[in-house]
This record gives sequence, structure tokens and C-alpha cells, in this order.
Amino acid sequence: MTLRIKRAAATALALSLAAGLGACTTPAPANSSLYSVNQPVVERSNFTLDLRAGASGLTVPEQARLADWFETLDVGYGDRISLDDPMASAAVKDDVAAVASRFSLLLEEAAPVTVGYIDPGNIRVVVTRSTAHVPDCPNWSGNANSNLGNNTSANFGCAINSNLAAMVADPEHLLEGAAGTGDTVVMSSTKAIESYREAAPTGGGGTAVSAVATN
Repeated sequence: MTLRIKRAAATALALSLAAGLGACTTPAPANSSLYSVNQPVVERSNFTLDLRAGASGLTVPEQARLADWFETLDVGYGDRISLDDPMASAAVKDDVAAVASRFSLLLEEAAPVTVGYIDPGNIRVVVTRSTAHVPDCPNWSGNANSNLGNNTSANFGCAINSNLAAMVADPEHLLEGAAGTGDTVVMSSTKAIESYREAAPTGGGGTAVSAVATN
């Protein structure tokens, strides 16, 4: 009788462990559409540097510190530079903008909220950098031998979207797109059409055909 009780207890324990492990390895919901659930995620990181500043702007040593900091961060296209000080003088803004222009960047009007107190007489320069990646890729969880529901693979979209996230120059364009007026594009695209429409017919001598010499 005691042996039967021990076997029953061991069986119940094994079943409970199997149920617990099964709950931990529950597969993701099936994707019955043709849309990819593996989409790029854009993350922003803020880097800050406090500098001494006065009404006349930044001193030459502080401008050199700022330039060295930009060079250390390897700032470039896609990075955003701003001042976390709404009371900064115009001279300070001009000095920061001048240093940023050496790296082909402009000074943004608005700055993100940063952590920490800014001492009186200091300004805080903020570099905001965005990165994009596709989490949980590659995803080979759908490794069943059959697909009775004709569902889309769990790895669908990982390759294309991961490459897109890695190659896009400004990850913010994945969220909002690239803004532009389009004036230059329209003018250049219609130039050839206007030349074709305004040209005289070939029978009236509107098009000159160059002679080709033959031997």
C-alpha cells in the first residue's frame, strides 16, 4: 500500500512539472494574416554635457570641450543637438550652433527632458541619438512539421525589416518619414516635359538631327 502511494505521488509530481514546463514554452499566437509581426523598434538615447557659459557666449576652452565631445560621440546625420536651457542667451546658442555646424548638424529648437540639476552659470548640451532594431529576430519558434492553419511563419519579416533598420540613415524616418517641400523635385521633373511640349514639330525644323559621317 505504501509503494502504491509513493508511485501515485511521483506520478502527480511529474504531471505537475510537465504542466508547468508546458506553460513556460507556450508558443506565440499564430499569425493568419500576411502582415509581419516583426517590426522595427526605434529607441532614443540622450547624452548630456554641462558647460560654463556667460552672456557673451562660450569661452574658447569650452567651445573646444564641446567640439571634442562631439568628436568622441562621433555625431553625424541623424543625431539631434539641443540646449536644455530656455534662458540661454543668443550668443550661447550661436556658439553651440557654430560648433555643431562643423559636424554638418543644426541646433534644434526644443530639447528633451534630462535628469539632474543644472548649476547656475552652466548650460546643458544634449545629443539625442536614435537606433532601430527588430526584437526577437530571427524567430525560428515555428518549427512544426505541419501547418494546418496555413499561418505565416513566425520568422516572416525578420530579414527585410532587420536590414531596413540597419541601413536607414535616420531611424526617426521609420516613425515620421522624411519631411520636405518637394519644390525642387517638381521643378526638375517637369523641366523635360515642358521642353518636349514647347518644342516645334520635327517637320517644321524644330529638332536638329546631327549628320553622321560614313566612309
